[in-house]
Amino acid sequence: MSAYRVLFDRVLTRVDAETAHRLGFRALRLGVPALRLGSSWLGSGGRPVRAMGIDFPGPLGLAAGFDKNAEGIDALAALGFGFVEVGTVTGEPQPGNPTPRLFRLPADRAVVNRMGFNNDGAEVVARRLAARLGTKHSHVVVGVNIGKTKVVPEDDQAAVLADYEKSTRLLAPLADYLVVNVSSPNTPGLRDLQSVERLRPLLSAVRRQADAVTTSHLPLLVKIAPDLADKDVLAVADLALELGLDGIVATNTTISREGLVSDPADVERVGGGGLSGAPLRARALEVLRLLRERVGPDLTIIAVGGIGDAGDARERLDAGATLLQAYTAFVYEGALWPSRVQRALARR
Repeated sequence: MSAYRVLFDRVLTRVDAETAHRLGFRALRLGVPALRLGSSWLGSGGRPVRAMGIDFPGPLGLAAGFDKNAEGIDALAALGFGFVEVGTVTGEPQPGNPTPRLFRLPADRAVVNRMGFNNDGAEVVARRLAARLGTKHSHVVVGVNIGKTKVVPEDDQAAVLADYEKSTRLLAPLADYLVVNVSSPNTPGLRDLQSVERLRPLLSAVRRQADAVTTSHLPLLVKIAPDLADKDVLAVADLALELGLDGIVATNTTISREGLVSDPADVERVGGGGLSGAPLRARALEVLRLLRERVGPDLTIIAVGGIGDAGDARERLDAGATLLQAYTAFVYEGALWPSRVQRALARR
């Protein structure tokens, strides 16, 4: 067992999860100069992947949710992530749901969150991303994940489209790819946008807006939930092909609590929210296989959910994933984890 694993299990689990994340992320950002010096070792050895017209230095990236406000892109890339997806960013700044809203289930190697898209808003995030342009570290592949502002009524289609269009207008010129998030369980009504009838006009509007503010094609993806029925997964796959999307991110967190080994009292105490980590592995893999069989070999699929080690990562690549993302395993395994996985995949 690694020293970090011992530290996590015996010390960090006693600290409020969101407080630990905030302090750890701050320490990581403060350590950027040292990380840059060591990045030739930490980030080396990845297996390059070309997808969506982009050269990724390695297949493993950091999923949205960790760096919501584009504050630590360079530090995270220096740890070995082949790309960093920031967000979820909403058109307007919002505080998110009341605390506590982030919890660990160590026995399951899982995290439950009901953050509620807490972020600084598209205007502030756009300024941060713009400030990186022209620096020697701006070559890091950066995806931007956008979602609906909570106060925008989900049943007001015009308002929903305008909200996503605002984020697109501000952020698309600064992103290497853009992800439309309609799959978080923590914004009321958001998952209703996954229905093909609601999703088609939304993705079409984002595509038009992205084309209007960029000089070259910006890859556009949609992120879906693992809780969709198989027929709905296939319907989204068909829509992606119909609209000419560049990819699908599969999957977001789950509202299911089936199969957990944690004490039921602990699960009850944690309450609602999206669950990520090891318990999501089987369903995320099923969704990946459904999608790949449906869309054929060319559409990019970013596999995320329950990737805990290099074996899990290889399994997703073998099942048809183009790229990979992780979050929860990074929390549980520590800063050296992404570079270990990248090198293991490269030795394959």
